[in-house]
Amino acid sequence: MIKEFKEFALRGNVIDLSVGVIIGGAFKDVVTSLCDNVIMPFFAMFTGKINFDKWVIPHTQIKFGMFISAVINFIIMAFIIFLMVKAMNKLRRKDEKVTTKVCPYCKSEIDIGAIKCPNCASDVE
Repeated sequence: MIKEFKEFALRGNVIDLSVGVIIGGAFKDVVTSLCDNVIMPFFAMFTGKINFDKWVIPHTQIKFGMFISAVINFIIMAFIIFLMVKAMNKLRRKDEKVTTKVCPYCKSEIDIGAIKCPNCASDVE
């Protein structure tokens, strides 16, 4: 069981995921600061100094203004992450070189320079 867990934990996907979670946590603080210190004050200039954090329903503990701020933070964070992933995908596509092709007969993956499939012995172009 320990051996299986070690294989699982050291698999590339798990390590990538853990790095993503750590970077995501740090990134959340950056986006929250951006929203609280730059975007919301700028937004308040055009809306008559509205501060969503102070919006509450009187005589209750329902702070829907803070919820609105959280939604705005989420939308901004999702958009920035979308732009980052889009840029990373563009860079990744440039770096990837095609080294294999698919045999049209047996559908196995073969070297790009092969003229004969090593699996089915068919001639390939």
